[in-house]
Amino acid sequence: MSELSEASDQALLSLDTSIPHSARVWNYWLGGKDNFAADREMAEHILTVMPSLVMSARADRAFLGRVVRYLVAEAGIRQFLDVGTGLPTADNTHEVAQALAPECRIVYVDNDPIVLVHARALLTSSPSGTTEYVDADLRDPEKILLAAQATLDFTRPVALMLLGSLNFVVDTAQARASVATFLAALPAGSYLVVAHPSAEVHGEAMEEAVRLWNDAGSSQMTLRNREEIAAFFDGLELLEPGVVSCSRWRPDSAEAGAAEVSQFCAVGRKP
Repeated sequence: MSELSEASDQALLSLDTSIPHSARVWNYWLGGKDNFAADREMAEHILTVMPSLVMSARADRAFLGRVVRYLVAEAGIRQFLDVGTGLPTADNTHEVAQALAPECRIVYVDNDPIVLVHARALLTSSPSGTTEYVDADLRDPEKILLAAQATLDFTRPVALMLLGSLNFVVDTAQARASVATFLAALPAGSYLVVAHPSAEVHGEAMEEAVRLWNDAGSSQMTLRNREEIAAFFDGLELLEPGVVSCSRWRPDSAEAGAAEVSQFCAVGRKP
């Protein structure tokens, strides 16, 4: 923790709060308080062309809870590699997983200084489990895998969580190569979970929202269609209902019939 504390203190000093940041904008849409004026201004500006992005953010968070519960309670997963963690909010991966199985082990990964500053909030593990944080980039899977080996046992299944992160790897070939490198290191019975923005539902409005972000945000992002998202699962057993809006992936009874959102998702198992 001392090294993490020192790194987070240095990251805090380097933060530029005048530039909108994706993690803080997402935090604002989720109703969080870890954001600044520039983030709120950008968030509201984007909502003028795409008001339903608040619903997308919340549907994405609800999907995280449902899929982690499924992986722990039904698939028997006890290890998670969560890459592109984002800012801690309620019901983080370790909180959902360890509520069902306290022995779960979680490694969070992100390369954003704002996330590093808040990483201490992600390390509140149950006594019988473990949570760790790695400061690294999705584009460097070898570094992530090497660091994660200190916490995760790669001879046992791992759930690789890529929620809202692959869209920041604009080069699709590079994004697919990173996913392939991760999956090659994971044993049979492991899972890939992806959530990714798409223009499948709201078309031009979503494309305009991304254009606004790319003109002023801290990092470039891209949209991918259903087929491009499905390609990340080549060689895996894609779970039903396949690539769908986050609101439509195995919704709870209270969520059934929810409107489609522009955040799509899918879950696959390595045979």
